Amino acid sequence: MKRKQLRIIDLFAGVGGFRIAFDNANNTIGKDFFKVVWGNQWEPGKKVQYAADIYRKHFGNKEFINEDIATVETSRIPKHDMVVGGFPCQDYSVATTKKLSNGIEGKKGVLWWQIERILKEQSQEERPEFVLFENVDRLLSSPAKQRGRDFAIILTCLDLLGYMVEWRVIDASEYGYPQRRKRTYFLGYKKGSKIYDSFNGEYQKWLLNDGIFAKAFKIVQKKGTKAFEDMLYRPKKALSEAQEIKNISDNFNLGGKLTPFKKSGVLYKGKFMTMDVEPIYEGKLETLGDIIKKADEKDFTDYIIPKEEYTKWNELKGAKKLSRVDKLTGFEYSYSEGAITYPDILSRPSRTIITGEGGKSPSRFKHVIKMPSGELRRLTPIELELLDMFPAEWTEGVSPTTRAFLMGNALVVGVIQQIAETLYKSL
Repeated sequence: MKRKQLRIIDLFAGVGGFRIAFDNANNTIGKDFFKVVWGNQWEPGKKVQYAADIYRKHFGNKEFINEDIATVETSRIPKHDMVVGGFPCQDYSVATTKKLSNGIEGKKGVLWWQIERILKEQSQEERPEFVLFENVDRLLSSPAKQRGRDFAIILTCLDLLGYMVEWRVIDASEYGYPQRRKRTYFLGYKKGSKIYDSFNGEYQKWLLNDGIFAKAFKIVQKKGTKAFEDMLYRPKKALSEAQEIKNISDNFNLGGKLTPFKKSGVLYKGKFMTMDVEPIYEGKLETLGDIIKKADEKDFTDYIIPKEEYTKWNELKGAKKLSRVDKLTGFEYSYSEGAITYPDILSRPSRTIITGEGGKSPSRFKHVIKMPSGELRRLTPIELELLDMFPAEWTEGVSPTTRAFLMGNALVVGVIQQIAETLYKSL
C-alpha cells in the first residue's frame, strides 16, 4: 500500500525555509505528499519574535507555537512521520572565533538535547520514521579541543534511538544553486522502515550510489583518498544510554588533531563509514548576476556606498597582518587574513550570506557589487531572499537589517527541496 502523506514537524523553523521546500516539492510531484502538521520557532532574549511573526504571516497560526521548545511537552506535539530542523548553530559557525566556540556545551548548542528529548519521549512505535537536520559544516569537527565530539554525540543519540543515519556536507553552488553555502545535512531512518531495511551492509555502495544523498546529489570518491570506517562506540551492557553518551562526550577522539568525520558518511548499528567526495554536476550554474537580474529592482538609493567610504571598504576587504595582544596573558601574536574579492564577481555564485549582511556600515563580509554606472552598492533584501531561494519579499514588513539577519540564518531552499523529491521517489 502506497503512503499517501508524510506528516512533518518543523523545529527551529525560522522564517519557514524547510516548509517552502516541502511545498515546492509538492508542486513538482503534483500532490500534497509532504504535510507540515506542527511548527515551533523561538528566539531567546528577543522581545519581538520577527522570524515567528513572518512564519505565521505566510502559514497561519494553526499548529504553530512561538514558545521556548524546552517548555513544550511532547504530548502537545501531534503525530508525525518526520522531524526536521536547522537547529541553532551559532556555537559552531565560522563567523564565531574558535576560541569562543563552545560546541554542544554552548548556550544554543544545548538545543540538540530538546530534539533528543522529543524523540526519546515517544515510544519506538510512535517515533518518526525520518529525521532531517541541517547545520554548519564545522559541526563535523567541533569542538577544537576534541575534534568531532559534538557530531559523535549526535550520531550516538540517534543510533541509541534506533536510527540509521547518513550525512553529507553540501555546497549548494556545486549543484547549480546561486550561493556558495556549505552545510552539513544528516538524514535518519528508523529501524523497521523501508529504507532502513533496504540497507544490506554495503556502506561504500550506499554512500556513492544507493543513499538518498547519493541519488539527490551525485558524487565520486575524492581522488587519492580512502574511506575510513570504525565503531562509533561499542555498546556496553553495564552502561545506560546516558552513560554511553557521556562516555562519548568524555573520550571521543581525545588528543586527535583531526576529526574522523569526512564530507560523506553513514552510520548503522554503531558502525560508521566516512569518505571525502567530489560533486558530479553538469547542469546550469546560477550566478549572483542571474539573481540581480531576477530581482529586477530599480531603486538602490539606500544601498549605494558613499564614495568617501571607499577607502574603509578597501581596507576591510584587503589582506592584512596585524599584531595583537591577549588581554588575559599578555601574549603577543600575529593575526593575518587574505583578501576578499571586491567587488563581488557577478559571473559566479555569491559568497555565503551571513547574519551581519545588513546595515550601512563598512564590513569585510558584506557583499558589494559594481553597478553599470560604476557606483558600488550593497545587496537588497530581495536579492538576499532570492540567493536563499525564498520568494521575493518573503520577509517584507521588518527593517532591511533584520531581513538580512533572517536570510543569514536561513538555508538554501533548493537543497532541501531536492532531498525531499528524492525521498519521495524512494518511498
